[in-house]
Amino acid sequence: MSWAIVGSYYESCNCQAVCPCRRLNGKSGGDSTYGVCQFLLSWSIQRGQADGVDLAGLQVAMAGFYHDAEPGKPWSIKLYVDDRAEPDQAGQLERIFLGRAGGNMPFTSNIVTNLGLARARISLSHEPGREAIRVGGLGESAAARRAQYEGLVSCGIPGHDHPGTEYVASLAMHDGPLQWNYEGRCGFATDFHFHD
Repeated sequence: MSWAIVGSYYESCNCQAVCPCRRLNGKSGGDSTYGVCQFLLSWSIQRGQADGVDLAGLQVAMAGFYHDAEPGKPWSIKLYVDDRAEPDQAGQLERIFLGRAGGNMPFTSNIVTNLGLARARISLSHEPGREAIRVGGLGESAAARRAQYEGLVSCGIPGHDHPGTEYVASLAMHDGPLQWNYEGRCGFATDFHFHD
């Protein structure tokens, strides 16, 4: 399978900003602020294809959690695929974002429990300073303001070679075991380039 996708990325989790699992000025962080990470991640694909299937213009979100105390910090996640995707596009996105296509997405190796796959109306704003995610009526996040820090922040999900901007953000999920609602937590925005 040959594939590559490029676009913008925004995430939010229940940690305090700057999220302790990020790198700040190249210095590695540590465990989650509260011992459990509850997150909502989003990717807006500007250009991309997988085995000749065009993926440009589609959006993907992933919500989940992990506990710092569990060895390896295994993730439990649910994947949300753009409801505008044709069946072949949805299938390729599922393979890529669940790690079945290989490539330079090391975070997918953390996914141990798949809580499900859903087609969803995903609305993303990745405009700098106005980042927001809405996944149907199930989940949402919005950046409120830039966090206070100096230097460069990076995250292992899009890759530390893609530094971005840390925000103070709201975060809510209401979908089965994914239940949380926070204000004043962290958000992070950058770009991404994943490929086989």
